[in-house]
Amino acid sequence: MHIHILGICGTFMGGIAVLARQLGYEVSGSDANVYPPMSEQLEAQDIRLSEGYDPAHLASEPDLVVIGNALSRGNPLVEYVLDRGLPYTSGPAFLADNILRQRWVLAVSGTHGKTTTASMLAWILEEAGMMPGYLIGGVSLNFPATACLGKAPFFVVEADEYDSAFFDKRSKFIHYRARTLIMNNLEYDHADIFDDLAAIQRQFHHLVRTVPASGLIILPDNDDHLDAVLQQGCWTPVEHTSQDRSTNSWHARNISKDLQNFDVYLGDECIGPVAWSQMGHHNISNALAAVAAARHAGVLPAQAVAALNTFQGVKRRMELRAIVDQVTIYDDFAHHPSAIALTLEGLRNNVGDAHITAILELRSNTMRMGIHKDALPRALEYADEVILYQSEQLDFDLQKVASSIGTQGRVMTDIAAIIKHVAKKARPGEQVLIMSNGGFDNIHQRLIEALRHRES
Repeated sequence: MHIHILGICGTFMGGIAVLARQLGYEVSGSDANVYPPMSEQLEAQDIRLSEGYDPAHLASEPDLVVIGNALSRGNPLVEYVLDRGLPYTSGPAFLADNILRQRWVLAVSGTHGKTTTASMLAWILEEAGMMPGYLIGGVSLNFPATACLGKAPFFVVEADEYDSAFFDKRSKFIHYRARTLIMNNLEYDHADIFDDLAAIQRQFHHLVRTVPASGLIILPDNDDHLDAVLQQGCWTPVEHTSQDRSTNSWHARNISKDLQNFDVYLGDECIGPVAWSQMGHHNISNALAAVAAARHAGVLPAQAVAALNTFQGVKRRMELRAIVDQVTIYDDFAHHPSAIALTLEGLRNNVGDAHITAILELRSNTMRMGIHKDALPRALEYADEVILYQSEQLDFDLQKVASSIGTQGRVMTDIAAIIKHVAKKARPGEQVLIMSNGGFDNIHQRLIEALRHRES
């Protein structure tokens, strides 16, 4: 069977391509931007890539075209598929029909933390010898690829609420039929497709409706938006994670000041200690949810906690890129004010009084529209200096945000100028946190090279 994937270099669609290849299918694909690292990962799997959306890419008429949600009507290949009557489907539907059927699906959903929590959960199952399949929307440092077919029955999937395709506006996660469901949190996001929070909650309740009575739903005990989803109806047992010592919840005690050492508890029972390199209260919550989900799949809690001690993290999630001339540079995917605040809080707890410079590119559709602009000043309060990149794609002027931040906030319109400024003023002990869910014109490596030049 030959499948051709449109939008193949996206993290999710690239994962679909890897899984299809592992099924033994012939796989090819097209994308507007074919570049490393995804292009290298795909080519290593003997997957043929074509740049752009020329209809000639489909001249061989594959058995099935899988269309990514970034493509819409008017795209030359989409129009060719429709005109020629070629069989087509969405990425989530392909995953459900060809891989997830008859699998025990452990789905990780929520506005934030999906990639990290899914990576933790997959690693716990791997360490337990269960050889899980997985599809994760990021590069876990514990695994060689973003996706793996694994051995039945267990499959971990990052369950995104974004729409499935131009012809299927249901959230991706509706297709997955989860048996174990983590709902990390819920906030308003994806303003390009959801009118308000209630519209997202509706999709989450559709998700809840698909979880069987023999399944399990795991969520925090302090998220009013998720509670409102369950109040619409829930037919599945629920377990909670908690920030306090709730008698019947998963929670952490004996948390170190830097938040990198803690004990996992279920009620009053101590399961075991965690000592790792991850930062922040949010990652402790992610860990608790992963342990709870793994227990539902049959992993002893103590075994799950032990596995967390060897969890290495995920690229672009507070990833340490380099320490040059005693200046530390991190790369983070933060794309929402709440995620930005949690990331900075975690870094502050880790580095104490060290000077933190935060460099932020607003890249997601919601952020570029200015939906969350009023929440940004408070989200950035743990930084000593904030540099806001005013790209041409922004629909609003960042100067008002910078003014609300105060004297430590500034707006810059040139990435080269940002690099020059930071390289000139950074002192030993400086922590530089670069936040964007895009490539940010390779600012991370360029800054590293500038600091190396300064050091030499």
